[in-house]
Amino acid sequence: MSSHTLYKAFKASTPAFGTWITLPGGLTARYIAGSSPHLSWVMIDCEHGATSLSPGASEAIHAIAGLGADAPSALVRIPATGACSSTSWQIKYALDAGARGVLVPMVSSAEKAREIVSDCRLPPAGRRGYGNPFTQMAWGVSRSEYFDSANEHILVIVQIETKDGVENVEEIAAVEGLDALFIGPYDLSLSLGYPPPSPDPHPEVETVIQHILEVAHSKGKKCAIYCSSGTQAAQRAKQGFDMINASSDQGALAKGIARDLEDATGIQSSGSAFGY
Repeated sequence: MSSHTLYKAFKASTPAFGTWITLPGGLTARYIAGSSPHLSWVMIDCEHGATSLSPGASEAIHAIAGLGADAPSALVRIPATGACSSTSWQIKYALDAGARGVLVPMVSSAEKAREIVSDCRLPPAGRRGYGNPFTQMAWGVSRSEYFDSANEHILVIVQIETKDGVENVEEIAAVEGLDALFIGPYDLSLSLGYPPPSPDPHPEVETVIQHILEVAHSKGKKCAIYCSSGTQAAQRAKQGFDMINASSDQGALAKGIARDLEDATGIQSSGSAFGY
């Protein structure tokens, strides 16, 4: 089965920069995915974004796949959060849509991480069911090729963004089959009793972030983080992060329009639009 850009970056141990997709629609996803040759992955956000798991994620993934073999890896952040949430069916929807990987929020225990890995793997390695006739189309392969290689190429990523997740990070990072830990600095800050980043995290939260990075690498896992700007993303790459968000669709849209209007009017804006 054909590989994909984020998988290749992980294998080469090179920083992989990506962007967040919060706006719905296949055309939006395709346009963003084709915006830069430096883009290794895009995250279709079905947790806090406006895209539904079905059919929204599927439409976005197939639109991105139409860009060809060098398209950024289309990943899906599923909506479910918390220890008691049923993530299985949501992971199934995302992978059946053709996602190259899933991001599961609010993972706080090794038990939950093992469950997620199992849901992402076809038997006998896991318990994932399969039956969508369009999945292999999104990968550009045959059904048999997909079955033969899906377990290797689908990336399993969990978010560390709770106090319990931090306390259990050693055990979570040790889970076999897990590819990366993704740090959500906003919820992580709030769960630890600190204000959200503006734009950088509180120094105490930054200490925790560096600890998670160290633990992930010590267990042979990649470490990812959300950044709100390219400048911030460059700093995280220098620190050794493997997968780094550098922008978002609505954030870039708002910033671009504001900048053009400032140039047109000669008047600087008094404030900036919120960009997640």
